[in-house]
Amino acid sequence: VLHIDLVISGCSDSDGVDMYGLDGEEMWYADFNKGEGVMPLPPFADPFTYPGAYEQAVGNQGVCKANLAVNIKAYKNPEEKI
Repeated sequence: VLHIDLVISGCSDSDGVDMYGLDGEEMWYADFNKGEGVMPLPPFADPFTYPGAYEQAVGNQGVCKANLAVNIKAYKNPEEKI
């Protein structure tokens, strides 16, 4: 059986995303406004558990924002040419 596993983690100055998916379905995402991980699957879908996932997502955001700051400084945030 072939499955497609997807992990998305990213950030901006004001927002962030951390999401896990499988076969085109969103399995889990971090809701940084509520401060918790969310499993949008219904109970009959036998949702998985991943202890520490939200804490890991928060850590990923810290790394992402640090890398973002380094890149902005390194590239001096050049203007887009039109």
